[in-house]
Amino acid sequence: MARGIGIGDVVAITATVRRRVTDDRVSVSIPSYNFPHSIVDSKSKVKRGQQIELMGEVTRIDEEGSNVTIDMGPLVTVGIDKVRLVEKYRPPKRKKPLRDMVD
Repeated sequence: MARGIGIGDVVAITATVRRRVTDDRVSVSIPSYNFPHSIVDSKSKVKRGQQIELMGEVTRIDEEGSNVTIDMGPLVTVGIDKVRLVEKYRPPKRKKPLRDMVD
């Protein structure tokens, strides 16, 4: 796993705005992802060519460690070199032991 990215981590991808599809949807181009992708963006007024940051949770890392699958609504598979780690996954802490303490 290159660069310390693991399953459950929150990562960010920098995408380029292609065009505004409707008043509340924008078509974006994600690096190393060869499929069309659109996002809901009703509040900001981004224009063609601007960079936008998309965040999601890592759900899968391939065996070679070169591609990651990110949950951003639909699952998006991109190269691991195109993502940036935002927050590392921390498992929840257990407050009481799994079994009762025996004297």
